[in-house]
Formats: sequence, C-alpha cells, structure tokens
Amino acid sequence: MGKELIVNIKSPDQKTVITTALESGVTALLLEKGGSKTVKKLAKIKTIAPDGDYKLGEDFVIVEIKNKADEEEAAKLLKQGRNVIVKTTDWTIIPIENLLAQGENLYAWVRNSEEAKTAITILEKGTKGVVLDTENINEIKKTGEVIRLAGEKVNLKKAKIVRVKPIGMCDRVCIDTASLMERGEGALVGNSSAGMFLVHAETESNPYVAARPFRVNAGAVHMYVRLPGGKTKYLSEIESGDEIMIYNYKGEGRIAYVGRAKVERRPMLLIEAETEDGKKVAGILQNAETIRLTTPEGKPISVVELKPGDEVLVYTEKPGRHFGMKVEETIIEK
Repeated sequence: MGKELIVNIKSPDQKTVITTALESGVTALLLEKGGSKTVKKLAKIKTIAPDGDYKLGEDFVIVEIKNKADEEEAAKLLKQGRNVIVKTTDWTIIPIENLLAQGENLYAWVRNSEEAKTAITILEKGTKGVVLDTENINEIKKTGEVIRLAGEKVNLKKAKIVRVKPIGMCDRVCIDTASLMERGEGALVGNSSAGMFLVHAETESNPYVAARPFRVNAGAVHMYVRLPGGKTKYLSEIESGDEIMIYNYKGEGRIAYVGRAKVERRPMLLIEAETEDGKKVAGILQNAETIRLTTPEGKPISVVELKPGDEVLVYTEKPGRHFGMKVEETIIEK
C-alpha cells in the first residue's frame, strides 16, 4: 500500500469538506466526536471515530507530544503494534524521527500539504500516513496530490541491449489502468524479479494507432510486474482492482489501479540487456511498433527498432522471491 491520507472532520455536517476529502483520495475520515452514519450517507468510506469502523482510542490512538514522557508513551504504543497518531504543539520532525524506529504504524498530525510532504519523506521511509487538520478545500486537494505521488522510488540503471530474438506466438498480458500516464512513465516487468525493464506506457500515437496513455502492454504471462511495497506478481495473475506501481524514468513511483488485464496470443520478442556492472535483464514482449522500452532520457523506444548497444532503463536487485515477497536465498534464474 502507498501512504495513507486521513482528514480530520470537525462536524459530520461539513459536506463540502467531506466531499473534497473523498475526491482527494482519503483512506479514512477522523471524527473525534462521532457521526459515522451521517458521513457514510455521502459515500462508502472508512471512519475512525467512537462509532467508526476503527474505534478511536482502541484501533487508533492520538498522542499529543508536549514532553519526553509523551514521546515515550507513543513509542510504547508503537512497539505494541498500535496505530499511533502523533500531535505536536510545535510541529517538528524531531519526535517523528525518533518514533519511526519504534514501529510501522505511525501517523503525523499535519496542517497543510507541506507538513504532509515532510512527514511522509522523513528519513526516506516516512510515516505510514498523515492526519490532515484543515477545512481549506485547496489544501485538502494539494495534500491528496502529495500523497498520490508519494510512491516508492527505485534506482533505475542503464543497460545495453545485447540480443533481440523473435520467438513466435505467446500469451501476453496488456494492462489497462484506471490512470493516465505521461511520456517517460511505465511499469517494471521482467523474466526475473531480479531484473526488470521499464516498459513504456502507450502514450505515443502513430498514423495507424491512437495513443492509449492508460495502457502498458506488459509482456508474456510468466513475467513479473512490480507492485507496491516491493512485491511482485506474475502478469497472468493480474486482474481488475489490483494495484501496480507506475514509475517514471527518474525512478519515482506511484500506485495505479488495474481496470482490466487482457491476455491474447501475439508474436513475441525475447529481449536481453546487460548493465555496466554485469547484471543481466531479460523479458518477452510483443513484437509490435507500439510496444516500447524507455531510454535513460525518458524517451520511448520501440522494440522493433532495438539493436545491440542501445541503452534502456532497467531495475535490478538480488534474486529471490517467495509468493511475490523478497527473501534472502541462493537462486539462479536463466
């Protein structure tokens, strides 16, 4: 999952604030005085309240930090695995930094999008989410955008193409997301989770085919695709409603939701590349002009134009997965 946005609602009658929060992608609404039933008439949304889906004081605990004893109390709750919302009288990053090491379920009480951005990026890891305390409609929208773009960053590397080989008909998966992508964006896929290509979204048009910027023609059914949290799935397992990660050429990621995944038989290409440090990356992609990899400059390059020596962007890590989770083990994939 990505970072979470919770908006503090002072009254369940604040329809405009609630509606804006919903449209900004909130995970839940916080109602310290209750009123969940009223809020749920507007939309299907989780609430944190005395009468909520998550009970305030039980499932979520608010700790106002005024001194070291308060900080120690928050640390104790985090070690117990509790969801802790930290409030500070003078908002600083110091107590957040100290508490991040104590547990995963830390939320920062913030007043605007700038504070939210700081909270979710502190020490690179950041808090699990934020509780936004404002009635400013524009600030809610800005914070929603900050959270949406606060995906995982990966270190993409340059790799040189070493082989492009037609291999005939295979089953390939085309992923249509419920998001529009821009030039320089795509999904990470590969024959191995240890080496993945940044396959470019179909943002480009040509005389024969219109652009479909919501689509990544991802490759053969056996290949891995990167998901939130560093997880992977086989492309054959992807279905409507799933989350996948979309990355740009700088390695900045965000979550996209799958609208549909189509499996069709198409002529395919085996593409192999190698990084400067000798890591090998391979994938099987459809043999068509509209399928593109991504250059280090963020430009799409069609697979039918690829030749040995061309540079493309890849992601590499040590091999080893168990049900999509990263594990430490000795493994060789060919």
